Amino acid sequence: MKRHYNKLAVLLMIPVFATAQAQQKFDPQAHRGGRGLMPENSVAAMKNALDLGATLELDLSYTKDGKVIVSHDNYISSVFALDPNGNPIPKADEKKYRLYNLTYDEIQKFDTGSKPHPEFPGQKKMHTVIPLFSDLLDSVEAYAKSKHLKPPGYNIEAKLAVPENTDKTAFREEFIKKIMAIIHDKKIQKRMMLQSFDIGMLEIVHRDYKVKISYLVGKGDLETNLKKLTFVPDIYSPYYPLVTSELVQQCHQKGMKVIPWTVNTKEEIETLKAMGVDGIISDYPDLF
Repeated sequence: MKRHYNKLAVLLMIPVFATAQAQQKFDPQAHRGGRGLMPENSVAAMKNALDLGATLELDLSYTKDGKVIVSHDNYISSVFALDPNGNPIPKADEKKYRLYNLTYDEIQKFDTGSKPHPEFPGQKKMHTVIPLFSDLLDSVEAYAKSKHLKPPGYNIEAKLAVPENTDKTAFREEFIKKIMAIIHDKKIQKRMMLQSFDIGMLEIVHRDYKVKISYLVGKGDLETNLKKLTFVPDIYSPYYPLVTSELVQQCHQKGMKVIPWTVNTKEEIETLKAMGVDGIISDYPDLF
């Protein structure tokens, strides 16, 4: 009787174990650290996302003095930034503040977290600055360790923002080299993926480095988009309205995971999870 009971217990555990495995495989990602909750691409946002158990999605740009920084835009945004005197930045003046024309010391003088964000009224306000990539990694790694959290996962987007009269190929090579040097120095290469819309940068990463590659797409069908690459990426990351159950199945057949962006309602998250996506990028990591 005891033997039959043990067998029954094992059988009853199988669905639970399978469900747990499925939950472990799903990758919840905080878009720009979860900008629906905290100032985007800030150290504070990344720490909050860690508390919520999310992978940290972030964007990389660079400065006039050649430093890699965490910013989605290649200029100081008038939407959520204040100038060094604490004043709003007119939309027409944004181009005066292109990041690649400013040193990091100059960039640090802008407040990117105190101004209310029109798209995210629930976003917590605080004084923040655009961080160095290396400093952000140091901060979140130390935070995770201090809170006894699992080591952070990262989805790192390389942005193509080329200064005037600069060769794009040479820029790509140098930018990726700098990004990967920091990643290797911080020893996070096994816990990250590098994503981009830019085919040239993805090709360089595929050629020179052994990290997971995520192919960002905003339009087009799967076959047309894949023909632009010379390899099959690890992850296909489409704008979420492009996702169908058929697309997910096709990607899985090719050995690719599917992680759509940017999904901001509970209903849409559940719909996409039912289609079998492997992760989701959201401005609201608390929805996971």
